[in-house]
Amino acid sequence: MEITPYYDKQMTCIHCQKKFNTTKIRKSTVKVVTTDSDFHPTYEGVNPLYYNVFVCEHCGLAFTEDFSTYFAPGTREALQSRICNHWQPHSFDGERTHNQAIQSYQLAIICGEIKKEKNVLLAGLALRTAWLYREQGKTDWEIRFLESARDKYVESYLQGDYQGLGMGELKILYLIGELSRKLGDIDMATRYFSRVLEKQRTSNETRIVQMTKEIWQKMREKKEKDIG
Repeated sequence: MEITPYYDKQMTCIHCQKKFNTTKIRKSTVKVVTTDSDFHPTYEGVNPLYYNVFVCEHCGLAFTEDFSTYFAPGTREALQSRICNHWQPHSFDGERTHNQAIQSYQLAIICGEIKKEKNVLLAGLALRTAWLYREQGKTDWEIRFLESARDKYVESYLQGDYQGLGMGELKILYLIGELSRKLGDIDMATRYFSRVLEKQRTSNETRIVQMTKEIWQKMREKKEKDIG
């Protein structure tokens, strides 16, 4: 008997406290074929990115496992007035389409901003939204969310709110550099890639260092070609 990649998980909404079902993907069925320079994975078969965001069918709050259960003063009221009061109850349970996945991420970004989640979390949501638009070939929208992700990563790095959330210093420096390069901001890319290389001797993130060196070489070759 073939094992389905999908399974249902019962969630409790961190806002309204009501229970709802969401679809998850069995890790054993996930297979990454390739990975882009900004860590966008291409999967064989089902895409688990579609199911990272939980959407409460009752109140409309979209959140992930990384969202805090803490609500800063005034944020519950803001969510209620801006999201919940306009929500027409419906479920995101079951297999999601590409567009439903994008909708869930965009809603999570709005909810995260209202709830005052950390910049590193909002950056990750924006980056994944950009990936989904990349998969659709919608370059303008991809660029829009890449820029949002880059700016949020910069804020996160400056404030240090990435610490303790599985994001090392070199990785966030690399992402700022690489997203800047993809956006055509070569000066900013150069600054942040330089910081990665400056810290390589004191870091054990050898993969990040190697990726940076490879991109740095490509940038140098392109610059020489453009000058020549």
